[in-house]
Amino acid sequence: MLLITQLDGTEKRLYSWVGPLVMDPEVLKKNYNYPFKTSQNYEWLVATDAKKVVGFMPIEKRSMNFIINNYYVPENREDVLESLLVKAIDLFSSQVPLVAVAFTEHEKLFETYGFVVEKRWKLYVKMRKSLMTNE
Repeated sequence: MLLITQLDGTEKRLYSWVGPLVMDPEVLKKNYNYPFKTSQNYEWLVATDAKKVVGFMPIEKRSMNFIINNYYVPENREDVLESLLVKAIDLFSSQVPLVAVAFTEHEKLFETYGFVVEKRWKLYVKMRKSLMTNE
């Protein structure tokens, strides 16, 4: 059964749960060798299945919005990504706009949940979900 847990960006459990993944060369390669980072300004949503981490989504808290960036879901498991995204929307989209820097292959899923494209790059797309829209 898939479980989504919210962890503070400096919580000790975060390091033991996602540390092995964020330092894995294959995971870094999927993230185009961009390092994962965290601080007290981050909240992490961590997906587990049978007590095994199967994905994560860091969300950076800024004064004007929350930003989803550098999420990871092995083998592009859409059920895991969708569960993480729904939880992020539930927790953060009513406070300030929710922004996502999503992989281009996930654009359609984000659009399904009311995100609109603001900018495109080769590998990523910047999207925004306006305040209080629960589409």
